[in-house]
This record gives sequence, structure tokens and C-alpha cells, in this order.
Amino acid sequence: MTKIAVAKGDGIGPEIMDAVLHIFNTAKVPLEYEFVDMGKWVFDKGFSNGMTAEAQEAIERLGILFKGPMETPKGKGVKSINVTARKTWNTYANKRTFQTLHGVDTVFSKAGIPIDLTIVRENIEDTYGGVEHMLTHDVALSRRFITRPGSLQLIKYAFEMAKKKGTKRITCGHKANIMKLTDGLFLEVFYEVAKEYPELKADDVIVDDLCMKLVTRPDLFDVVVLTNLQGDIVSDLCAGLVGGLGFAPSANIGDHISIFEAVHGTAPDIAGKNIANPTSLFLSGIGMLRHLGLMESASMLENALLYTLENGIHTGDFGDKNIPAVNTTVFADAIIANFGKQPAHHPRPLIKDQKPTPTLFKLSQNEMMVSAERTDETICGVDMFIASNEQPQEIATKCLRHAGVKFKLVSISNRGTQVWPTGSVYTNLVNQFNVRFESLDGFPLNQQDIIGLYVSLSGNFKICSLELLNMWGDKKAYSLAQGQ
Repeated sequence: MTKIAVAKGDGIGPEIMDAVLHIFNTAKVPLEYEFVDMGKWVFDKGFSNGMTAEAQEAIERLGILFKGPMETPKGKGVKSINVTARKTWNTYANKRTFQTLHGVDTVFSKAGIPIDLTIVRENIEDTYGGVEHMLTHDVALSRRFITRPGSLQLIKYAFEMAKKKGTKRITCGHKANIMKLTDGLFLEVFYEVAKEYPELKADDVIVDDLCMKLVTRPDLFDVVVLTNLQGDIVSDLCAGLVGGLGFAPSANIGDHISIFEAVHGTAPDIAGKNIANPTSLFLSGIGMLRHLGLMESASMLENALLYTLENGIHTGDFGDKNIPAVNTTVFADAIIANFGKQPAHHPRPLIKDQKPTPTLFKLSQNEMMVSAERTDETICGVDMFIASNEQPQEIATKCLRHAGVKFKLVSISNRGTQVWPTGSVYTNLVNQFNVRFESLDGFPLNQQDIIGLYVSLSGNFKICSLELLNMWGDKKAYSLAQGQ
């Protein structure tokens, strides 16, 4: 008997969780539940991270969290409980499967185009670090973190999962044509890992092109791996291909703790009415059973669901309108009544239970993920982000006074577009500029040199932030401005 942590969630969460656990219990799935306190009502009691200390201890002790949808209070300066949970426990891989479900009509099901997609989204990094600052009253900055170790964790998982699934193709979605360093690093790691899996066809596609192809020929794709924000958007797009978020299971996989959840909203307008659709949470629970090695139970329950859908039984949010909708309880009971039955379309084979790979162990300190530097690092300059309402030439004139004997002013840009030494009067400006200084004659710099320039420049400008310009070997580790 395996014990897991269960958080029922907010809004419709408790009723759909009760329905799913009722199905599990009737099927005698060998699970025990420890209920934990998480969600909006916990925020409202003064817990700023949306969970009690007891809940965190239980989840870290058990290693599995099964959770309903949760709401984060708006306008209170608190972080999303869903994002906090994923990041706190380093569940670096968000796996979401999207399949044609007979009985759930979509444009593609009516056209006879089958969909069987898996989106693997990086779950920790990117803009979801939530590190933001107002540089001026007009300019907000969000930092985007893409790391080699974090990308490696996620992409290695995606290839292993694709291999076990028996897929032939794995695709990297990216925007490396624009974000050459961040998405470029992610794409570089993708192809490094691909060399270890010659049996899989590995390719890549720019994310906007990917979106167009997904809504025209989704059957061309199998496994797609993406960075966090792009993966968030694309996974919701794919949910729309198969009927909506109510049919989109979600698993957040980590080395020590994993979270299985419904990713749709809490639907407070229908909460307590017993009319919500529990399918997404149920499918997430089935994924959890497979993760725990409970293959027989997972296959039997999924076949019962598929049979139920094929026979037109539906809640009010989908299905044949000529067939009366049923409530949450009746829908769950219909699945129970169909235990042991096989759907006509794509029945899941009954596989013997497997021993899950042991992953949970007590950690005594935070794990540090650092890859070896491949070449020597040198500092060759600095970007000074300054606040100013002046014209580029006026800014340049002042900056040139501070360059001294170690620096040369090479460019000034505004919102990523160069405005000095060349530029266009038709480029609209905001009151925050990036002033780039590089080493005079290419001599290496140190941090004391940068601090000296900072102190000098601060006599004329408010310096909002700065970034070192690094080189690894002969490779620039920074981007050029548009037009530079």
C-alpha cells in the first residue's frame, strides 16, 4: 500500500477530487491518502506560500502530491501556489498528454485526424523565476533564466520518456532565431542529448511555426519539448485540440517529488453544484498510478473511462447535446459500472504492475547543479542600464567623459535597438538606455574596473542595473543590439 499526499483544492476541487478518489477506492487501488492543507483558503489564513508547514512536511516525506485546481488570491502580492509547489520541489518536467477521446467531439475528431501528442515543458526556469524590477517609472524588467543543468534535466527526461513510449520523433520548439543565447542554449543542449538516442528522430521548429502546424496538422507531431513560458502556451493550445483543459492531464516530475494535478481553473461559479467534469483530474490520477508502477489499475480505469465516453455519457460542458448531461457523481458511478469493459477505440493494454524506480530519499542540503566550464572566462566589458530623458548624442557625450583609459563606448541602445553611434530618428525612445562599454584594445577587465566605471558614471546618471560582458574563449556570451 502506497501513501500519497492529497490536496483537494479550491472551488470545484473538493467535489472532483472526491469523485476520483471514490473511483480509486471502489477499484481497490492500493493507495492511502494523507490530506494536506493547500490553496486559497490557506493563503487567507495568513500562510504566504499557500501551504501549511505540516503540508510541506507531509509532501516531502511522501514524495507524491495529488492535487485539485487551486486559486491564488489576486492583488495581495503573493506568488501562485501552483508555480510555488512546482519550483519548491524542483519538479522540472511538466508532462501533458493530449489524445483524441471518442465521445469528445473536436474539429479534428470530426475530420478523422487522430491526435496523440505529449508536450514536455521545462517547469522551473525562464520568466517563471518571477524576478522583476521597475527600472524607471515607465520601464519594467523581467529576468529570463535558462541554464545548462536545468535544460539538461528536462531534455534528458523528455528523451527517456519518448524512448519508453516507443515514439519515433522528438521535436524541440524554440525561439533561438531571436533569443540566441537563452533559447540558443536550450536548443544546443537538446542536440547534445539527441546524440545519445540515435534511434529517435530529433528535430526542431521555431515556436510560432510550431503553433501554426499544431492547429493545422497536429498528427505530424509526437513528443515536443519546450522552455517554460512557450511550453505553457503551447500545452494549453494543445488542450484546445482535444476538447479543452477538462481533458488535459498534467504531471510535474522531479527526482524526489512529483505532482499530479488538474490544470484547469477552480470554476467558482459552479462550485458545490456537483456538475463539474472530473476527467482531467482522473486522467492525471491515472498517470500517477503508472508513475507508481500500478499499471493494471491504470489500464483498467482508463479503459473504463474511454468506454464511458464512447457511450455518450457526459457532464454538461461537453458531449452530444441530444443526450442529457449527468452530474459529477453519476459520471463517476458510470465509470465504476464500466470496470472491466474495453473501448472500441484504442483500448489500453493490460500491463502487469511494475516496481517504480525508487527516487525518494532524505536530503541534508540543497543540490548544486554546475557543469564544467569548457573554456576560460574573461570580462571584456559591461552594459550599464541607465535612466535618462536625454537624446542619444547627449548621453554619449557624457558617457565618453567616463570611459577613461580602460573602456571605450561602443553603443547605446533603447529597448534593444541601437540609437548611437548609428540609428534612426524614427526609433521611439523610453527613459531607460543600455550604454555598452567594452575593453579598450581588448585587454581583460576585472570587477574592480567595472565598479570604478560605475562610480564615475553615477555622477551623471541613475544606474538601474548592470551586466558584465563575458567571453568564454573567443565566443561572446552576450547579444548585440538590433542594428549594432
